[in-house]
Amino acid sequence: MATDSINSRDVPQTGFNRMVAYVLVAVAVVLFVLGVTDDYAGSLSIHPMDQFRVAPLFGDGQVGLFTPSNVTLLMGATVLCIVALMDLGTRGRAVVPSRSQSVVEVAYGFVRKMVEDVAGKDALPYFPYIFTLFLFILFANALGLIPRSFTTTSHIAVTAVMGFAVFFTVTILGFVKNGTGFLGLFWVTSAPLPIRPVLAVIEVISYLVRPISHSLRLAGSMMAGHAVLKVFAGFTGVLGIAGIAPIIGVIAIYALETLVAAIQAYVFTILTCVYLKDALHPHH
Repeated sequence: MATDSINSRDVPQTGFNRMVAYVLVAVAVVLFVLGVTDDYAGSLSIHPMDQFRVAPLFGDGQVGLFTPSNVTLLMGATVLCIVALMDLGTRGRAVVPSRSQSVVEVAYGFVRKMVEDVAGKDALPYFPYIFTLFLFILFANALGLIPRSFTTTSHIAVTAVMGFAVFFTVTILGFVKNGTGFLGLFWVTSAPLPIRPVLAVIEVISYLVRPISHSLRLAGSMMAGHAVLKVFAGFTGVLGIAGIAPIIGVIAIYALETLVAAIQAYVFTILTCVYLKDALHPHH
């Protein structure tokens, strides 16, 4: 009986691992075909940064403030995917959840526990904002993994908006909740008095660079990984049939990028929780 129960638990896990392997191999084959059909002019001419170029959806020319572009398309697709998942996952509210409802419940519980553990229970009123950030970054990163797609979170213009939005939100919240007591965040009372002014300057500088590091971390990680992926995919096109060898590298990097897409959403979210905690409890 014990052996049967163990085997029954192993079967779904084995099936899931097999499905993931098939997906990675399929993506690698797609990248190989795209690499072969790409125009390399008969020589090693790979341009990994071209995939980050912002282009208008209709026609050519400059991209203006109100010009629909590939960034607009993918950001809209990200929002639609989130709305579809949340609508499908919360429509039935069954006691025995469906797959979509299970995904929503797991994501909801994961982010809620993160907010509560890092920032405290008094931070739960701000959970919807943090949950929205998490879902947007996660889906934007995931859509960017589709071959020939566009990764919106690889652009600092996108991540900087989110980073500075978090920065101004927690700063305003800190002063609203604590008044001038919020400045206690920069005054390290546990340090000896003579070095407190020096530490205060360091704390102010580190606080002001938060939105920059917050946004650059996400954009840099996504851009670097996709550039390497493009290089390996380009090798498959240049080498022709011999490009079977770089396929292994493409599979490995694609698996890594899938993990990075989730980790970066987690890192951005947990840092937001840390900054929120500082705003609610500024005293060291």
